[in-house]
Amino acid sequence: MWRIPVADSTSVPKTALTALQQGGVIVYPTEAVYGLGCDPDDQHAVEKLLAIKQRPVEKGLILIADNYGQLLKYVDDAKIPMDKRADIFSSWPGAITWVMPAAKNTPKWLTGQFDTIAVRVTNHPTVKRLCQELGKPLVSTSANLSGQDTVTSIEMAKSEFDQQVAFYVDEPLGGRTQPSTIKDVMTGKIFRG
Repeated sequence: MWRIPVADSTSVPKTALTALQQGGVIVYPTEAVYGLGCDPDDQHAVEKLLAIKQRPVEKGLILIADNYGQLLKYVDDAKIPMDKRADIFSSWPGAITWVMPAAKNTPKWLTGQFDTIAVRVTNHPTVKRLCQELGKPLVSTSANLSGQDTVTSIEMAKSEFDQQVAFYVDEPLGGRTQPSTIKDVMTGKIFRG
């Protein structure tokens, strides 16, 4: 009988997907900057990401997805008024992050001190592929220490994080010059322009 070897935590992942499935944190390209990402359902991985970034859990995190269906587990879709849906879906896929009511079971390691969750459906081909392969969204936060300049190259990311990150996805950014706009779906308030 053939046995499939089980990777231990010291093994080097061969792909970004393997790293994510093993609870690792990856660096990957987004629309404007490189991001730190992990499996949003893996509390240990999210805590590792927050420690690497030196970000307090209370601030909450963004989820980035291939399609809205991947976000439904985390979003209380029933609370989103019909008249707001045109704004949301006309902006996606794209670089607009919407702050939406969080589903009741969405973990606090994602929402932080809030009863909302920030989510985005991306048009970046690399991120779309990662989310398709993982079958769910990724945590998406800029690949920099909290309060520091954003990272716009893999070399900068490697210099900043070295071996703390399980895998570096060395593919191009999406061509935007600014990180995604963040808007509240209920009020229209812009948190980041």
